[in-house]
Amino acid sequence: MGEVGRGDVGAGGAGAAGESVRDMLAANLRRARTGLGLSLSELSRRSKIGKATLSQLEAGTGNPTIETVFSLSRALEIPISDLLDQSRPAGLTVVRAAGVEVLRGAGVDLRPLRGIETGDAIFEVYDQRVRAGATQDSLGHVGMEHTIVQVGRLRVRVDGREVELGPGDYVGFDARLPHRYTAPDGPVHSVLLLQYRTDQRLHADPARPGCLEPAR
Repeated sequence: MGEVGRGDVGAGGAGAAGESVRDMLAANLRRARTGLGLSLSELSRRSKIGKATLSQLEAGTGNPTIETVFSLSRALEIPISDLLDQSRPAGLTVVRAAGVEVLRGAGVDLRPLRGIETGDAIFEVYDQRVRAGATQDSLGHVGMEHTIVQVGRLRVRVDGREVELGPGDYVGFDARLPHRYTAPDGPVHSVLLLQYRTDQRLHADPARPGCLEPAR
């Protein structure tokens, strides 16, 4: 969800391997940008994020938001996991909500829980909280978006069409379309799944079997 906007990384626990969201984004953003042969000026033009802000993010001194991360995903046409690199442990995996760093946006708090790669698909699993009375807008980004409401009522607008969901309800759509999440009656707790093709991954990672270089 989201475009450049308010909010910053929460004070929760560190990300994979003890790295913060800020640290992971700094390294991965620089690698993604240079891997695609983009200058800071060109990425700024594509993402509508200021060049100075991008420079701070790459230096690890900026405060990434949901809006910023999704804008970068859209501009670079890569999965969020290429920017917020999460480990993929095998066997039993337990992620405690209290130990996951929160990525905040204008109306939503996201906690990245797990990335799952199977066949030609990548799924990113997030704990998603929409604040009471708040709205989160997005101009669109890479992939398919799936949301399952657990608590509360969620209003979802996709490319001009609006639906309202209650506990247990599901919505899925092409995330490239403009979309909006609103919690009209109170806070909403939901599960967000972002789905990509493996050929959308920017770079191969030997720690992730089956990862591919981008299609030529």
